[in-house]
Amino acid sequence: MTTAIRPRRKHDIGLARELSARAEGFRCIAGLDEVGRGPLAGPVVAAAVVLDLENVPEGLADSKALTAQKRENLFPDILRTARVGIASVSHAEIDSINIRQASLLAMCRALSALPCKPDMALVDGNDPPDLPCSVEVIVKGDSQIASIAAASIVAKVVRDRMMAQLGNHYPAYGFATNAGYSTKTHLSVLANEGPCPFHRLSFAPLRQGLLDL
Repeated sequence: MTTAIRPRRKHDIGLARELSARAEGFRCIAGLDEVGRGPLAGPVVAAAVVLDLENVPEGLADSKALTAQKRENLFPDILRTARVGIASVSHAEIDSINIRQASLLAMCRALSALPCKPDMALVDGNDPPDLPCSVEVIVKGDSQIASIAAASIVAKVVRDRMMAQLGNHYPAYGFATNAGYSTKTHLSVLANEGPCPFHRLSFAPLRQGLLDL
């Protein structure tokens, strides 16, 4: 039985790949993205989102192109209308297996956390994770593919909230505003006070003992 798909509307510009995948016979199409490869502290977080193509939240875009408030506004809409899996890989795991492997692992965990079993995964970037379904990688997919954009928003909101909570315990580093990235203030505090227990010790300049600060 063929599932009816509503006509595309103006805001559906990013649904082309999902619609073509549906036409190719795929029925459960997940978008995957991760957030937090570059920071010096905290986890990497990934999300997998299976959109309801009949009920797509308006305004989906690359999370980096949206304001924090817009991401927060879209977050509950995505959770309400789509099937979502969220997962993270800790700073300790990152130090153990490296950030590339941690990012791929986070996406695998996010897909496994979905309440459904996708037969197609659309993944942001050019480095495919080892998933139990068909995988397509799309460079800058978070700015082109609706389900990947939704995943980027979910992952970004979740990680930002995690870092804000971490900032309550370690306020000097400014995690609530820098999300663990290497801002000038963050690096200055690191140079003066050293790392907290949630910093990634395998990352420069931490790995280099902050000698270049």
